[in-house]
Amino acid sequence: MMKMIQVSLKQNSYPICVGCGILSRLPGEMMRLKLPTDVIMITNACVRRLHGNTLAKAFAKSGFTIKIVEVEDSERAKSAEVAFDLVGKIASYAADKKPVIVALGGGVVGDLAGFVAAVYKRGIPFVQVPTTFLAQIDSSIGGKVAVDLPQGKNLMGAFYQPKLVFADVALLATLSDRQIKNGLAEAVKYGVIKDAKLFAFIEDHIEKLLAKDLQALALIVERSVAIKARVVTLDEKEAKGLRTILNFGHTVGHAIEAAGGYDRYQHGEAVALGMRAATDISVQLKLLKPVDAARIHALLTVIGLPKNVEGISARKIMAAMKFDKKFEGKQARFVLAQAIGRVVVRAVPAQAIVLSV
Repeated sequence: MMKMIQVSLKQNSYPICVGCGILSRLPGEMMRLKLPTDVIMITNACVRRLHGNTLAKAFAKSGFTIKIVEVEDSERAKSAEVAFDLVGKIASYAADKKPVIVALGGGVVGDLAGFVAAVYKRGIPFVQVPTTFLAQIDSSIGGKVAVDLPQGKNLMGAFYQPKLVFADVALLATLSDRQIKNGLAEAVKYGVIKDAKLFAFIEDHIEKLLAKDLQALALIVERSVAIKARVVTLDEKEAKGLRTILNFGHTVGHAIEAAGGYDRYQHGEAVALGMRAATDISVQLKLLKPVDAARIHALLTVIGLPKNVEGISARKIMAAMKFDKKFEGKQARFVLAQAIGRVVVRAVPAQAIVLSV
């Protein structure tokens, strides 16, 4: 079975397909959407070995031409240098073609490929095929594409929607335990910001989720995707302030990633630390009951996500945070919890942030 969830926008609406064992159906879905048949697949060596070559054969069998371009399996691939190199390679290869970019990989590949698609010839179509848990439930959806700068994460980017998101939950079986935990951090985020029942489901089924039970993982993907699709539909470019709630844990989380050189903590781990900080600030400001804060901390701990920032000073984190667009003067706009399933955006003094990290 394949479930379809629509991101309904004034322009550039697109479907998100979620299913188990559906990868071979991607060429047919792209043909249904009348996308170009000259495919440039951006991936990394590991994902290519596991899934890329199989997908390339499916494309060839359906009459597509296919060019595979590999990038490093690291946040370091999400740089301006790599992006411009990819644009050059595409320009050389696709001079007489109308290409579609297929991003096969996790969040790094998706953000990078989407950025390249946005800037090449002022925009060409691209398709997200997320292969990590975190990318399936979060980063592949919503059209935020970007690369990192030395000063901070995602500082050069755009809003550029994919034509299709195609999430095959069966691909998650090849992930490491650490990658599953990274994805669960974002799932916890969705529970806190919008869905108390999802939060409770994670609490009640944590053993199955950590054991990569595909049925349990599929439910998490579907519920998280539905929440993000609904939020993006209401506020595509964060102009109304509604989409800001998706940043719960990310203000501090992104700063931790940047301050740690993008290799000390993976994204989900940094977001978990950011959620812990936001949770503590929520209690300090008397927005959140301590009992709810205890549930958030306990679930992050049971998942196996870090409890404290290690090896990075609060000074470095605060310095990195000042590049965040939500940081103004000596305050930052934070997404804070009022209850599990409900959040609010508030300005938080820098001193409170330092105490929380």
